[in-house]
Amino acid sequence: MTRRVSLEAATGRLGIPPVIAAAVPGQERAARSLAAALRSPVHAYLLVGPPGTGTDDGALAFAAALVCPDGGCGRCGACRDAVARRHPDVSVVERSGAAILVEDARRAVALAQRGPAVARRQVVVLTDLHLVGLAAPVLLKSVEEPPATTIFVLTAESVTPGLVTLASRCVQVDFVLLDPESIEAVLVAEGLTAEDAARAAAVAGGRVDRARLLARDPGAAERQARWRAVPARLDGTGATVSVLADELLASADELVAVVRGRQAEELEAATAAAVSAGERQLPGRAAIEERHKREQRRVRTDELHAGFATLAAAYRRRLLAEELSPRRLSAAARAVDAVGAASAALSRNPNEALLLEALLLELDSSGEQVTRR
Repeated sequence: MTRRVSLEAATGRLGIPPVIAAAVPGQERAARSLAAALRSPVHAYLLVGPPGTGTDDGALAFAAALVCPDGGCGRCGACRDAVARRHPDVSVVERSGAAILVEDARRAVALAQRGPAVARRQVVVLTDLHLVGLAAPVLLKSVEEPPATTIFVLTAESVTPGLVTLASRCVQVDFVLLDPESIEAVLVAEGLTAEDAARAAAVAGGRVDRARLLARDPGAAERQARWRAVPARLDGTGATVSVLADELLASADELVAVVRGRQAEELEAATAAAVSAGERQLPGRAAIEERHKREQRRVRTDELHAGFATLAAAYRRRLLAEELSPRRLSAAARAVDAVGAASAALSRNPNEALLLEALLLELDSSGEQVTRR
C-alpha cells in the first residue's frame, strides 16, 4: 500500500509516468526531465550518473514510455516487455568486453536502421558509454542523425573526454547520489521497516540499489565490523596480514552469494514466464547470464570500495582523538591516504588479494599497531 501511494504521489504531483517513477525512486529531477521529454522526443538522450543511481533502469523505463501507447502507464504489455528487455522495438546493446568495442557500436548502428515493428518508434539503448573509447566515431553519425523513427537512449557514469563529442549530440539527463534520508524514504515506501531502512541507507553510499541489497543481507553489519576491526588486529606479522586479507575478500564473496540467489530467482521467474507464453526456452538466456556475471563483478567491487571506506573512517576517527601524539596522528593520516589510494586502484582491475595484502602491510608498517591495547 505504501509503495502504491508513493507512486501515485509522484505521478500525480510531478506528472511522472508510473513506469519511470517506479524505476528511479528518489531521482525526481531526472524523472521530471524524462517525463518532459516524452511530450516531444528528440533523436538522442544521455543519462549520466554515478554507479547505482539508476541510469540503466531509467533508460529502460524511458524506452518503455516511448513505446507505450499511453506514455508509460507501467501496466500494459508494452511497458512490461520493454522493462523486461523483450519488446521488439526496444533494443539494448551492452559492451561485450572491458570497454565498448567497435563491433558493439556497429551492432547499435545496425539496430538503429531498422524500422519499428509494432510501435510508432523504436528505441536503441546503449549502456556504459563512458567506456566507448575507439568505438565513438562509429556511433557519432548514427546518434547525431538516426532515422526519424529511432531514438537513442545512452547511459554513462560520467562525461569523459572521449565522450564529449557524442554527448554534445544528446540531451543530457543527470542522476545523482542520494542522501541517506531520501534512500530511507524509498525503502520504507517499498515495505521495509524504518529501522531496517535506516540501517541500509546509512551504509549505502548514496545508492538505492546497494541499500536494497544490504537490506536483505543479514551479514552486512558483521562484514562492516570486520573492516572496522582491521587496525586493532594488525600485529606486525605477515601471517596476520594474510589471514585478514583472506577474511575481507571472503566477506565480499558473501554478498555476491546473496546476489546470485536473487538472480537465480529472477531467471527462474523469467523462464516460467517464457514457457507460459509458449516459448520452448527463455529467449536471450545467454545475454541474461552474462549480465548477471557483470552485476556480480560490480557488486564485489562495490563491496570492496565500501570496505575501504569503512577502514578509512576508522583511521579518520583516530585523527580526531586529542590524546594521540603527533607521530600517531601522522601515521593515521598516512593510513587514510593509503586506503584511499587502494580504493582508487580497484578501477584498474588489479589482483585483489595482492592489492589488499600490500595495503595491510603498509598500514602495519605505519606504526598504527602500537595504538592497540
